[in-house]
Amino acid sequence: MKLGIVIFAFNEEESIGGVLDRIPAVIEGVDDTDVVVVDDGSTDRTRALALAQGAHVVSHVRNKGLGAAFATGIDAALRSGADIIVSLDGDGQHPPEAIPLLIAPLLAGKADFATATRFSDPALLPHMPVLNRLGNWLVARITGLACGRPFTDASCGFRAYSRDAALRINLFGGHTYTQESLLDLARKGIAMTEVPMAIRGVREHGKSRVAHSLLRYGLRALTILIRAVRDRLPFPFFGAIGAVLALIGAAAEMTVLTNFVLTGKTSPFHSLTTLGAIFLILGAFSFLIALLADMLSRMRETQETLLYLEKRRYYDELVQHAAAANGDQQITVPPYLSPRGRTAADQELSPVVSLRRK
Repeated sequence: MKLGIVIFAFNEEESIGGVLDRIPAVIEGVDDTDVVVVDDGSTDRTRALALAQGAHVVSHVRNKGLGAAFATGIDAALRSGADIIVSLDGDGQHPPEAIPLLIAPLLAGKADFATATRFSDPALLPHMPVLNRLGNWLVARITGLACGRPFTDASCGFRAYSRDAALRINLFGGHTYTQESLLDLARKGIAMTEVPMAIRGVREHGKSRVAHSLLRYGLRALTILIRAVRDRLPFPFFGAIGAVLALIGAAAEMTVLTNFVLTGKTSPFHSLTTLGAIFLILGAFSFLIALLADMLSRMRETQETLLYLEKRRYYDELVQHAAAANGDQQITVPPYLSPRGRTAADQELSPVVSLRRK
C-alpha cells in the first residue's frame, strides 16, 4: 500500500520545514510513502527548503490558486502510483501526525474519501474569528444540501482519497477546490466520511492566501459552488428558477383575475396582466432549459465515465513504465494491477505486462 502526501505551499518558508518534519515515518498499513510539495509560485525559499528535506517538489511558474495546485498535486500522486492520497496545507494548520487517523477509514475499506472536520466534536472546536466560524457553518449547510448529505465542515482541506476517488474527480474552480470536490464525489456515489480532529483555527505564520478577505473568499467560493450545482444538478437548478418565475407570474394574473371577479374591472391592476404573462413565459422557458440541461447532464455522466476509464489507463501505464524502467527494483503499484487482485474487466482495461528487463 503506497501513500501519497500532497502539501500545498505558497510562500511557506517559515512553516514548510516543520510540516515535513511532523509526517510520521511509519504508518500502520502503509508500505511506502511519497511526499509531494506543490509550490504554487512561491517567491521565497519554500521550494529550496522542501527539496532539502527530501520532498518531491512540483512548482508553478506563477501563483495559480489552490484549485490549480490541487489538480497538480493529485496528478503527481497518481503518477507515483499512490493507492491513497492525503492533501494538506503547508501552513502548519493541518496536523501531519494525524494522517494515520485520517486514512484509517480508507484502510479499513469503510470509505473512499475522508475529510477532517473541525466542528463535529465540541471538545475539538478550534479558536477562530466568529465571522469565520459563521461562514464555515453556512458553507457546510449549503454544500450538504447540494450533496444530499450533511457535512459539519466543507472547507477543511485535510483530506484522504482512494486512488479510485482521485481518478474520478473533475474540477474546474481555480480559486479553491474544497466545496466543489465534495459535490463532485457525492454525485458520483463515492463513499464519504468525516473524521473529527483538532486543527488550528488560524495560521501560526503569515496570512491565509484564501481567506485573508472573508467577503472575497465567500463570494468566490459561492460562485464556484453555484456553478458546480448548475453543472451537476441542472434540472433542480433551472427548474427552481422556472418555478419562482412561474409563481410570480401566476400571482400577478390571479391578482388581476380576483379584482375582475369582485369589481368587473382590471384596473388598477391592468399592468399586472402583461407583467404576469412575461413571468409565465420566462418560467416556461426556464423549464425548457431545465429539460435540455438535464439531457446534457446525462451525456456528461457518460463522458465522465469514459474520462475516468481513460485516466485510469493513462496513469496505470505510467506506473508500469516506471516499474519497467526500474528493472528488478520493487515498486508499489495499485492493487488491481497485481495479477492476484485483477478481475476480467481489469485485465481488459489494462493488461499486465512483464516489468523485468531482458
